[in-house]
Amino acid sequence: MSVIPLTLTISLCLVFTFVVFFLREHNRLRFQTCSQSSMSARNVTIEYNDKVVRQFMFASIIWGAVGMLVGVLIASQLNFFQLNFKTSYLTFGRLRPLHTNAVIFALVGNMMFAGIYYSTQRLVKARLGSDFLSSLHFWGWQAIILSAAITLPLGLTRGKEYAELIWPINIAVALIWVVFGINFFWTLARRNERSLYVAIWFYIATIIT
Repeated sequence: MSVIPLTLTISLCLVFTFVVFFLREHNRLRFQTCSQSSMSARNVTIEYNDKVVRQFMFASIIWGAVGMLVGVLIASQLNFFQLNFKTSYLTFGRLRPLHTNAVIFALVGNMMFAGIYYSTQRLVKARLGSDFLSSLHFWGWQAIILSAAITLPLGLTRGKEYAELIWPINIAVALIWVVFGINFFWTLARRNERSLYVAIWFYIATIIT
């Protein structure tokens, strides 16, 4: 099953979300001068959602250790074939995709989300748009990683380099990415900082494309 039409549709939805957000912000900023002058007269306390940031960081460390240990195992198998333990589930051909996907999606992916959520809240001076979506994003992403860790050793793969995950997992990745995008743009919509730092624009480009 091809997921290209689905991913294109999701990309278009994210682009539409960004356009709606931009138009909404353009109208909001036109009438914000008075409210900002009144807010400047008092201190505003913002409680950032750092719980999800810590969750992504801890998950990145744990999955990163797992991914690198698998890398050590498959590297050792090149010289000591006995480390296959006489089972097809632990052969080099099945564990190498697990190693690469663990490093890409689990180590780098989790740390990327942690960095974006941490920096965005402080750059826009606002809490994340939704605690529920933040939690859904975290647990959904970990479920995707766990699914990959189960299916790849079982030999369930599309056989494409760095794109081995089967289509149900790819659909889950796309859906969780939409959750991430909605939560991110929601955060921008409720920001207390008028100017958008350049990093935010890079985040926007990353999410849309």
